[in-house]
Formats: sequence, C-alpha cells, structure tokens
Amino acid sequence: QIEEDPENCVHHYNLGEALAELGQSEEAQEAFEQALLLDKDQAFGAIIHFGIGNLYYHQLMSGIQSTVVKSSVGLHSQHRAGAQISSVNDDDYATPLREFEAAVQDLPSLQADEEIMEYISTNVPQQIATVYYKWASDLFDKARQIDNYGDEVKDIKKGLKHLKKTIEIDPNHSQANLMVKYGKKMLQEGFSIYDEYGFVAKEIQGTG
Repeated sequence: QIEEDPENCVHHYNLGEALAELGQSEEAQEAFEQALLLDKDQAFGAIIHFGIGNLYYHQLMSGIQSTVVKSSVGLHSQHRAGAQISSVNDDDYATPLREFEAAVQDLPSLQADEEIMEYISTNVPQQIATVYYKWASDLFDKARQIDNYGDEVKDIKKGLKHLKKTIEIDPNHSQANLMVKYGKKMLQEGFSIYDEYGFVAKEIQGTG
C-alpha cells in the first residue's frame, strides 16, 4: 500500500499499528511519525497521536513499576526487596501524556467514522487517568523505599496532585480515591518504613 501511495498518511499509520502489535516499538514509532508528517490537515492527527501515546504507555506499564502498581497500590509499608521503586523519571509519564493530550486537541478535526471517534474520545481520557494514577502510585512507592532520600513529603504531595487529575477524569476510580486518603494520612501522621527484619529503617515526620 505504501509503495502504491507513499503520501497517504493512513498507510503509514496502519504500518505503525502492525509493527506495534509485533512489539517493534522503534519501527512503529518511525511509521507513526511519518504518518504525522504526511497528515497536513490534521485529519487523522488524533488517531496517530493516540497510537504514539499507546507505544509509550505500554513501555511505561511493562517496566518494574508495573508490578509494583498492580501489587501495592501504595497501601503497605513493608519493604519488598527487588520490587522497590527508588527513582521516578518524569519523562516516562509526561511523554505518553503529551501524546494523549495532543490526540484530544486534534479530535475536532478528525475525519473518521463515528465508531472511531467514539473509541478515541472514550479511551484517550481513560489512558490519561491511568498514567496519572500510575505516576502517583510510583511516587508513593518511591517515598516508601527503605532509604531516606529527603524528598519523601514532596513526592507524596506531587502524587496527590496527580491523583486529583485521575479523579477529575474518573471520579469513581476507587484505588485513586483510596490512595488520596492514604496519602493525606501519611502527610498528617507521618510514616515508618521497616526493613525485612521488622526494624524501623526510616521515619518520616507528619505535620500533626
């Protein structure tokens, strides 16, 4: 298809989708970027940005953090060797968010059938909510690592801001609502982290 009509952005998008399904992320990204370049009037921008956003989203969800977010949901302070998040790279979350937000912006000019329009307009906000939730959950987990790194309170406050974004999109997100209560309690009462032998490894003071 691309050989017959190399200027058609849809063919490049379809190639990107196929490559993404095969797990060839870099090649998929190149195809999506080419589709964006050829989509001069942004008729398909929403779909293409959604495709790129999903590439980054799947990379984010398949890292070490994904096992922690699914298992802990920020709700216990027992140290788990090997599954602890000790650093959170903002770009890992900001990049898929940027693509999903671009998809939302391009939605009004999307030239597609009703089913695709509905799919994008329903799924993009959901993906945004999930990325913010994961970002918050990872920050909470980082704060609960066994080492005292000095920014625990700052990270929990930042996590609470991200949870607010999740709840704005999805007010019934039960885990996000639960984590807001938990985060506020951590800030107010402080918290202790225990090592594998049950001794206090660090204590973070609360605001009272």
